Amino acid sequence: MDSLTAHNDYGDLPLDESALDPDPLRQFATWLSEAEAAGVDEPNAMVVGTVDPDGAPNSRTVLLRGVDARGFAFYSNYDSQKGRGLASTPAASLLFPWYLLHRQVIVQGRVSRLGAAESDAYFASRPRGSQLAAIVSQQSQPIASRAELEQRVADLSRLLSGPDGEELPAERPANWGGYVVSPRRIEFWKGRTSRLHDRLVYTRDSPDTPWEVTRLQP
Repeated sequence: MDSLTAHNDYGDLPLDESALDPDPLRQFATWLSEAEAAGVDEPNAMVVGTVDPDGAPNSRTVLLRGVDARGFAFYSNYDSQKGRGLASTPAASLLFPWYLLHRQVIVQGRVSRLGAAESDAYFASRPRGSQLAAIVSQQSQPIASRAELEQRVADLSRLLSGPDGEELPAERPANWGGYVVSPRRIEFWKGRTSRLHDRLVYTRDSPDTPWEVTRLQP
Protein backbone atom coordinates (compact mmCIF):
# COMPACT_ATOMS: atom_id res chain seq x y z
CA MET A 1 0.00 0.00 0.00
CA ASP A 2 2.01 2.93 -1.34
CA SER A 3 -0.30 5.49 0.28
CA LEU A 4 1.00 4.50 3.72
CA THR A 5 4.55 5.57 2.85
CA ALA A 6 3.80 8.50 0.53
CA HIS A 7 5.05 11.94 1.55
CA ASN A 8 3.30 15.02 0.18
CA ASP A 9 4.92 18.41 0.46
CA TYR A 10 2.30 20.91 1.62
CA GLY A 11 4.14 23.96 0.33
CA ASP A 12 5.41 26.97 2.17
CA LEU A 13 2.45 29.36 2.36
CA PRO A 14 2.48 30.63 5.96
CA LEU A 15 -0.20 31.16 8.55
CA ASP A 16 0.97 34.17 10.54
CA GLU A 17 -0.52 35.71 13.66
CA SER A 18 -0.57 39.10 11.92
CA ALA A 19 -2.95 37.75 9.28
CA LEU A 20 -5.53 36.42 11.74
CA ASP A 21 -8.82 38.12 12.53
CA PRO A 22 -9.11 38.90 16.27
CA ASP A 23 -12.42 37.01 16.25
CA PRO A 24 -11.96 33.29 15.46
CA LEU A 25 -15.54 32.99 14.22
CA ARG A 26 -14.84 35.63 11.58
CA GLN A 27 -11.57 33.88 10.78
CA PHE A 28 -13.47 30.62 10.39
CA ALA A 29 -16.00 32.28 8.08
CA THR A 30 -13.13 33.51 5.91
CA TRP A 31 -11.57 30.07 5.65
CA LEU A 32 -14.97 28.47 4.96
CA SER A 33 -15.58 30.92 2.11
CA GLU A 34 -12.12 30.18 0.71
CA ALA A 35 -12.79 26.43 0.89
CA GLU A 36 -16.04 26.95 -1.03
CA ALA A 37 -14.27 29.09 -3.66
CA ALA A 38 -11.54 26.46 -4.05
CA GLY A 39 -14.09 23.76 -4.84
CA VAL A 40 -13.68 21.72 -1.65
CA ASP A 41 -16.37 19.02 -1.68
CA GLU A 42 -18.94 19.79 1.05
CA PRO A 43 -16.75 22.30 2.89
CA ASN A 44 -19.30 22.39 5.73
CA ALA A 45 -18.70 18.71 6.50
CA MET A 46 -17.19 18.23 9.95
CA VAL A 47 -16.20 15.27 12.10
CA VAL A 48 -18.11 15.53 15.38
CA GLY A 49 -16.45 13.83 18.35
CA THR A 50 -18.46 13.00 21.47
CA VAL A 51 -18.18 10.77 24.52
CA ASP A 52 -20.70 7.94 24.90
CA PRO A 53 -22.48 7.41 28.24
CA ASP A 54 -20.07 4.53 28.96
CA GLY A 55 -17.08 6.85 28.46
CA ALA A 56 -16.10 5.60 24.99
CA PRO A 57 -15.14 8.22 22.37
CA ASN A 58 -17.16 8.32 19.17
CA SER A 59 -16.86 10.25 15.89
CA ARG A 60 -18.98 10.73 12.79
CA THR A 61 -19.35 13.22 9.93
CA VAL A 62 -22.14 15.80 10.21
CA LEU A 63 -22.90 18.94 8.18
CA LEU A 64 -22.50 22.37 9.76
CA ARG A 65 -25.78 24.27 9.34
CA GLY A 66 -25.01 27.61 10.95
CA VAL A 67 -22.30 29.67 12.58
CA ASP A 68 -22.84 32.89 14.50
CA ALA A 69 -21.84 34.55 17.75
CA ARG A 70 -23.28 31.62 19.72
CA GLY A 71 -21.10 29.05 17.95
CA PHE A 72 -21.46 26.20 15.47
CA ALA A 73 -24.89 24.65 14.81
CA PHE A 74 -25.90 21.24 13.50
CA TYR A 75 -29.00 19.04 13.63
CA SER A 76 -29.58 15.44 14.62
CA ASN A 77 -31.84 12.90 16.30
CA TYR A 78 -31.70 13.42 20.07
CA ASP A 79 -32.02 9.63 20.61
CA SER A 80 -29.11 8.79 18.29
CA GLN A 81 -25.73 7.64 19.55
CA LYS A 82 -24.41 11.21 19.38
CA GLY A 83 -27.57 12.51 21.05
CA ARG A 84 -27.22 10.10 23.95
CA GLY A 85 -23.57 11.01 24.30
CA LEU A 86 -24.32 14.73 24.34
CA ALA A 87 -27.06 14.19 26.93
CA SER A 88 -24.56 12.59 29.32
CA THR A 89 -21.53 14.73 28.40
CA PRO A 90 -22.59 18.02 26.75
CA ALA A 91 -19.26 18.74 25.08
CA ALA A 92 -17.91 18.05 21.60
CA SER A 93 -15.04 18.54 19.20
CA LEU A 94 -15.54 19.53 15.56
CA LEU A 95 -12.92 18.87 12.88
CA PHE A 96 -13.13 20.53 9.47
CA PRO A 97 -10.67 18.65 7.18
CA TRP A 98 -10.02 20.82 4.12
CA TYR A 99 -7.35 18.57 2.59
CA LEU A 100 -7.39 20.34 -0.77
CA LEU A 101 -6.09 23.51 0.89
CA HIS A 102 -3.85 21.73 3.41
CA ARG A 103 -5.93 23.30 6.16
CA GLN A 104 -8.00 22.11 9.06
CA VAL A 105 -9.94 23.72 11.90
CA ILE A 106 -10.58 22.03 15.24
CA VAL A 107 -13.27 23.40 17.56
CA GLN A 108 -13.84 22.32 21.16
CA GLY A 109 -16.65 23.52 23.37
CA ARG A 110 -19.79 22.97 25.38
CA VAL A 111 -22.95 21.86 23.62
CA SER A 112 -26.56 22.91 24.17
CA ARG A 113 -29.77 22.38 22.27
CA LEU A 114 -31.23 25.05 20.04
CA GLY A 115 -34.74 26.25 20.81
CA ALA A 116 -37.81 24.53 19.37
CA ALA A 117 -38.71 27.46 17.11
CA GLU A 118 -35.26 27.48 15.49
CA SER A 119 -35.34 23.72 15.03
CA ASP A 120 -38.86 23.93 13.56
CA ALA A 121 -37.76 26.57 11.07
CA TYR A 122 -34.77 24.55 9.91
CA PHE A 123 -36.81 21.33 9.64
CA ALA A 124 -39.38 23.14 7.48
CA SER A 125 -36.60 24.27 5.13
CA ARG A 126 -35.34 20.72 4.48
CA PRO A 127 -36.16 18.79 1.29
CA ARG A 128 -39.29 16.65 1.58
CA GLY A 129 -37.33 13.40 1.44
CA SER A 130 -35.03 14.49 4.25
CA GLN A 131 -38.02 15.41 6.40
CA LEU A 132 -39.61 11.99 5.93
CA ALA A 133 -36.33 10.21 6.58
CA ALA A 134 -35.86 12.09 9.86
CA ILE A 135 -39.36 11.14 10.99
CA VAL A 136 -39.20 7.40 10.24
CA SER A 137 -35.58 6.68 11.17
CA GLN A 138 -34.85 5.54 14.70
CA GLN A 139 -31.27 6.70 14.24
CA SER A 140 -28.50 4.37 15.47
CA GLN A 141 -30.98 1.53 16.17
CA PRO A 142 -30.75 -1.82 14.31
CA ILE A 143 -33.13 -2.60 11.43
CA ALA A 144 -33.70 -5.85 9.56
CA SER A 145 -33.23 -4.49 6.03
CA ARG A 146 -32.97 -1.46 3.79
CA ALA A 147 -36.34 -2.44 2.32
CA GLU A 148 -38.04 -2.01 5.70
CA LEU A 149 -36.66 1.51 6.03
CA GLU A 150 -37.77 2.45 2.51
CA GLN A 151 -41.23 1.00 3.20
CA ARG A 152 -41.58 3.23 6.25
CA VAL A 153 -40.85 6.28 4.09
CA ALA A 154 -43.36 5.16 1.45
CA ASP A 155 -46.05 4.58 4.08
CA LEU A 156 -45.48 8.00 5.66
CA SER A 157 -45.49 9.68 2.25
CA ARG A 158 -48.94 8.20 1.55
CA LEU A 159 -50.16 9.22 5.02
CA LEU A 160 -49.04 12.81 4.41
CA SER A 161 -50.74 13.08 1.01
CA GLY A 162 -54.01 14.97 0.65
CA PRO A 163 -57.06 13.76 -1.29
CA ASP A 164 -55.83 15.50 -4.42
CA GLY A 165 -52.29 14.21 -4.07
CA GLU A 166 -50.93 17.39 -2.49
CA GLU A 167 -48.21 17.11 0.14
CA LEU A 168 -49.38 17.79 3.67
CA PRO A 169 -46.91 19.45 6.07
CA ALA A 170 -44.44 17.16 7.82
CA GLU A 171 -43.95 18.21 11.44
CA ARG A 172 -40.58 18.04 13.13
CA PRO A 173 -40.35 15.02 15.47
CA ALA A 174 -39.96 15.95 19.12
CA ASN A 175 -36.75 13.89 19.30
CA TRP A 176 -35.05 15.73 16.43
CA GLY A 177 -33.53 19.19 16.49
CA GLY A 178 -30.51 21.43 16.67
CA TYR A 179 -27.38 21.70 18.77
CA VAL A 180 -24.92 24.56 19.09
CA VAL A 181 -21.28 24.12 20.09
CA SER A 182 -20.12 27.17 22.05
CA PRO A 183 -16.36 27.23 21.44
CA ARG A 184 -13.73 27.62 24.13
CA ARG A 185 -10.85 26.57 21.85
CA ILE A 186 -10.45 26.90 18.06
CA GLU A 187 -7.29 25.74 16.31
CA PHE A 188 -6.36 26.80 12.78
CA TRP A 189 -3.86 24.42 11.17
CA LYS A 190 -1.93 25.02 7.94
CA GLY A 191 0.27 22.34 6.39
CA ARG A 192 3.87 23.38 5.67
CA THR A 193 7.01 21.91 4.13
CA SER A 194 8.88 19.19 6.09
CA ARG A 195 5.92 18.81 8.46
CA LEU A 196 6.77 22.14 10.15
CA HIS A 197 3.09 22.99 10.15
CA ASP A 198 1.56 26.22 11.47
CA ARG A 199 -0.85 25.79 14.40
CA LEU A 200 -2.52 28.88 15.86
CA VAL A 201 -5.01 28.40 18.66
CA TYR A 202 -7.63 30.80 20.03
CA THR A 203 -8.69 30.15 23.64
CA ARG A 204 -10.77 31.94 26.25
CA ASP A 205 -12.04 31.12 29.72
CA SER A 206 -15.61 32.32 29.23
CA PRO A 207 -17.81 34.13 26.67
CA ASP A 208 -17.13 37.37 28.55
CA THR A 209 -13.34 37.22 28.24
CA PRO A 210 -11.26 38.10 25.16
CA TRP A 211 -9.72 35.49 22.90
CA GLU A 212 -6.01 34.80 23.23
CA VAL A 213 -3.90 33.39 20.38
CA THR A 214 -1.07 30.91 20.98
CA ARG A 215 1.24 29.27 18.48
CA LEU A 216 1.74 25.53 19.02
CA GLN A 217 4.60 23.39 17.80
CA PRO A 218 3.62 20.99 15.01
